[in-house]
Amino acid sequence: MDFANLTSQLNAGTILPEGIVIVTLLGVLIVDLILGRTSSRWIGYLAIAGLMAAVGALYLQWDATNPISFSGGFVGDDLSIVFRGIVALSAVVTILMSIRYVEQSGTALAEFIAILLSATLGGMFLSGASELVMIFISLETLSISSYLLTGYTKRDPRSNEAALKYLLIGASSTAIFLYGVSLLYGLSGGQTELDAIANGIAAANVGQSLGLVIALIFVIAGIGFKISAAPFHQWTPDVYEGAPTPVIAFLSVGSKAAGFALAIRLLTVVFPLVANEWRFVFTALAVLSMVLGNVVALAQTSMKRMLAYSSIAQAGFVMIGMIAGTEAGYASMVFYLMVYLFMNLCGFTCIILFSLRTGTDQIAEYSGLYQKDPLLTLGLSISLLSLGGIPPLAGFFGKIYLFWAGWQAGLYWLVLLGLVTSVVSIYYYIRVVKMMVVKEPQEMSEVVKNYPEIQWNLPGFRPLQVGLVVTLIATTIAGILSNPLFTLANNSISHTAMLDATIAERNQVSAIVTQQPKEL
Repeated sequence: MDFANLTSQLNAGTILPEGIVIVTLLGVLIVDLILGRTSSRWIGYLAIAGLMAAVGALYLQWDATNPISFSGGFVGDDLSIVFRGIVALSAVVTILMSIRYVEQSGTALAEFIAILLSATLGGMFLSGASELVMIFISLETLSISSYLLTGYTKRDPRSNEAALKYLLIGASSTAIFLYGVSLLYGLSGGQTELDAIANGIAAANVGQSLGLVIALIFVIAGIGFKISAAPFHQWTPDVYEGAPTPVIAFLSVGSKAAGFALAIRLLTVVFPLVANEWRFVFTALAVLSMVLGNVVALAQTSMKRMLAYSSIAQAGFVMIGMIAGTEAGYASMVFYLMVYLFMNLCGFTCIILFSLRTGTDQIAEYSGLYQKDPLLTLGLSISLLSLGGIPPLAGFFGKIYLFWAGWQAGLYWLVLLGLVTSVVSIYYYIRVVKMMVVKEPQEMSEVVKNYPEIQWNLPGFRPLQVGLVVTLIATTIAGILSNPLFTLANNSISHTAMLDATIAERNQVSAIVTQQPKEL
């Protein structure tokens, strides 16, 4: 093979955004090695600049004529571009909210950012990986970096406990996922590329074999852990409560988005012959996630644990679009994850600000906060109301799009369950908002009565303010002016060749379901 053919098969320009993140990661480490702790004042901005450059490179790759690279191991199609962008942007906001938090915890900022960039790199590669080895390496890069970030505040016993639980459960889920992948390798006759695996399974006529069903269950178990879907959610509440708050902010958005990207690519390409089976399993996961997440969140007293169960429920809502399997279904998933990025990170930014100023995250301690900190109250209220689906905020349009896509696909009872559990979620979100805006002085908590004077000129507080304002504006504007995001989500699906066959099949089924009542 000559050099020209090798270059065309590699098509290395497809991973230019990831290359920029790698250079940024090396730059952070080198600058910290040379300048030491004095670099902490601006090293976060260096990482943010690199991530924004990666997002710019993703924008330039939109509608690329040849998105396949590394001989089919990585696909830079429009769907992967959107998910990689979500992962990168979640890392940007996480860095903004972590500068003051990490410095106040007494740990090194540069190492934290380096590990976070490694997790970002794993999530971005996972969003476009189309080969088993690359999928596994990307998944482990994301997972191991997440374990390190969870236990980063090593002087905090809760962080150590959360990291240990996360590691043990994560290692088990990885082993299960790897066993399912090894079964796919054997059933396809030794293929590792996803398209080749699907062709190998079809050629060997093992489409309804027990081995393929076992592989499907094991793969879904690994994906369920990554997206925090019940019953694979056991790690979520403890990790959310014990880990550093910026870390769980990234896990709740970046890691979840990468998990859904993997789910779409793996299930639609490799398992078309058992599509009804995996949709049935995901229906069960969606029901469990929506019911358990929203019901258990009602009893929580910690804000971080409440958002942990909320994230489990949000995964259940997103799965409705995946189960629908239509173009509108996948587009609604993408749209909801884009708005979830802003509204969830806005909430976590507010929680970090409150904990930095008071040292607690108990819901009862937020009572009367409006009188002492109106901006924080506004930001947290908007994010919680958006998560609950209150119009005209971004979360309302995201849920409407998901439920509409599910209804069009004939998932009537699942959509009705989603509506009922959404009403339940509104209760525990509005409970926090109501508590913050009490007007009677005697109802104010002791923590809020002793609330420190608001100062934004302290080291690390300015990035927090920027992150809060940006996510707050995005959460509000994304609901009122949602057309650009709708268009982006729809185009990312319609321009992705991988989904064409699946969408065509599901559209036929949806048309039959829609016509049946008319015939009766």
